[in-house]
This record gives sequence, C-alpha cells and structure tokens, in this order.
Amino acid sequence: MIKRNQGDLQDQKVTGYQSVLGVTQTQTVRLPGIRTQSGHEFAHVDIAYQTLGKLSPARDNAILVCHALSGNAHLAGLHPETGRPGWWDYHVGPGKAIDTDKFFVICSNVLGGCNGTTGPASPNPSTGKTYGMSFPSVTIRDMVAVQARLLEHLGIEKLFAVTGGSMGGMQALVWAVERPDQVRVCVPIATCTSHTAMQIAFNEIGRCAILTDPNWNTGNYTDTCRPEHGLAVARMVGHVTYLSEFSMTHKFGRNRQSATEEMFSVESYLHHQGQSFVKRFDPNSYLYITKALDDFDLFAGQPAAEVLSKVHARFLVVSFESDWLYPPAQSRELVRQLKRTSVPVTYINLETEYGHDSFLINNPPFSNLVRHYLDNEYHRE
Repeated sequence: MIKRNQGDLQDQKVTGYQSVLGVTQTQTVRLPGIRTQSGHEFAHVDIAYQTLGKLSPARDNAILVCHALSGNAHLAGLHPETGRPGWWDYHVGPGKAIDTDKFFVICSNVLGGCNGTTGPASPNPSTGKTYGMSFPSVTIRDMVAVQARLLEHLGIEKLFAVTGGSMGGMQALVWAVERPDQVRVCVPIATCTSHTAMQIAFNEIGRCAILTDPNWNTGNYTDTCRPEHGLAVARMVGHVTYLSEFSMTHKFGRNRQSATEEMFSVESYLHHQGQSFVKRFDPNSYLYITKALDDFDLFAGQPAAEVLSKVHARFLVVSFESDWLYPPAQSRELVRQLKRTSVPVTYINLETEYGHDSFLINNPPFSNLVRHYLDNEYHRE
C-alpha cells in the first residue's frame, strides 16, 4: 500500500518523522553568470545546492536531481533550522531509490527561484534593490545553463543520470537533448515536452490570483506587506491539480473539520497548504517560474526527429495513470518520438491512485522501479 498520500513533505507536519540521513546542509556559491535566452547578461549568479553521497574515484556516479515548481535545493535529510525533511526524502538516501551509498547526488535551486539561487527577490547589482519585476524572463534552458555552471564548479564533466518530476523532468529532457555528451541516463517523471492549453490555464489562474492581490503593488511589495492571499490561492489551485479524485475522496470525503465546524476537511487542508506555502515562497518567483513552464517547448518548432537524433542517453520515462495534470498520454507521445529516432527507452505507466504527486509520496512501486533501473544501468558495460 502507498502510505501518506499528502504530497509535498515540505508542507507537512513533521512530528516524529525521522530521516535516515539525519540533518543535512545546503550551501550557496557565487559563480560566473550566463546570458539568458532573453539576452540578459548576469555578471554572476548565486546557486544554492546540496550534495549527498560521495563521488567515485572514476567520477562516474553523479546524479543530478532537478526539482519541480515548489521545490528547492533541500533534496533529502532534515533541514537544520525547520526540522522538515527534504522534498524527496522518501526516495533519496542509503538503500533508497537513489542510493546515496552508491551515487553522488546533486540538487540545486533553479534560476528565478527564491531559496538561495538568484531570483526576483535577490539584490540587483546595478541598483542595490531587489530585482522584483525587473528580473529578466527565464526559461527551462536558462535553469539548465546555471546547473551546468554548478557542475563545472564541482568538477563533474559527465552525469551518470539526470532526473526529475514535472518541471524537473523538463530540465532533465533539456540536459539529454542539449548536452548529449554529458548524460548517460535520463529519467523524466510525470512531465511533457510542452504544456497544453489546460496546463497553461491553471498556471494563469494562479498568476492572476497574485497579480490582483492589492499587496502585489506591481511586484514592489515588502517583507511585511506581501501578496500572501494571492499566492495562497495560487497554491490551493495548483495543489488540487497535483492530487486525484480518488485521493481526495479517500482522504477527505465529505468530512467536516470537526463536529462543531462548518468547514469541510478538504477546505481546511487547502487553506493549510496555501498558508504554509507563502511562508517559504516568493510571489514573484511563482510568476516567473510558471511562465517558464508554460513557455517550454523541447522541440522549439523543429522536427522532433531532428532534435532527438543528437541524444546519446538511455531513457526511463515514468507516468502515473491517475495523473490528470501531466497525463500519461504526454509521456507516451515522448516515448513514441524517442523510439522513432532509435533512442533506447523504457516506459512504465504506474497504476498508482494519487495523481501527479505520486512521485513525491511514499510510493514503493515507484521507488523499486527507479532503484532497479539505475542499478542495472550503472552496472551496464
């Protein structure tokens, strides 16, 4: 059975939760900047990142994990200040799907984020004030370019694997397509090559909730007067899309929060998700990152066969039957394109019942699949 179908660990109560990794640290490094696809020149970028495990003498066991929209560099282990587990603690650690006894694992906060990497809340070197909405537009490819800067800093020339779910899967795809000589294995999870109209629509609702909050102030809000209501509503809308009808019915049904309250349990849950999210996320980052998601197109108007013909990696593509935000049809289309260009690919659609969040929760079938695939590929001659 799949347990604790509550989604993002960072939004959960953590009383009694123990991580086999114990307390883990993230760090921040300032590195030479990049030229974004929009043409902006960053003189330097700050990158928050975490590493777990040890790099092998042959330097052939590095795995880059790319986070989704609400994630950050704190991949696994307990946060030293909050005590909260990393967002993929269920799946990263000794003996887990991504085994830190075997692999050297790297995760960094994306460009445009708000957890240590340069983003809208960072100081603009030319003004000394926060960027706010003067921050340049960023793309998934820009995020990958910053990750590549970090790997150069760490002295890692090639990755054994790159993986991630949702937005993280988009980053993994870019790595395999645009840096084919650096990636041996690519594991995109619950993702797509470009957003559909429905996926864009849900993100636009979230953006509008922020933009119409009186405290947004054209992006020039302060720490004490932020558009928290708008961001909370955006998170509530997004979180509904991460679940499934089964998981919501199974967990909440039509239960009331208590015998004396009129609020349904699901209402209380969504309010909690919204309120906890605003404590750790920047509203402007939400605007920038969701736009990067919507603008992403792996093939960018080119024939898929032409783009994928350069790929050297072997693929494991994973989807979830109950995921209605990134439905299996999108993964199957990616698999068809890979097969048409003779890229080695394994495709698994798991019959889990917990929607898009199936890659974040304690999900033994998913864990076993990823662990066995990575082990087999690592020992492949």
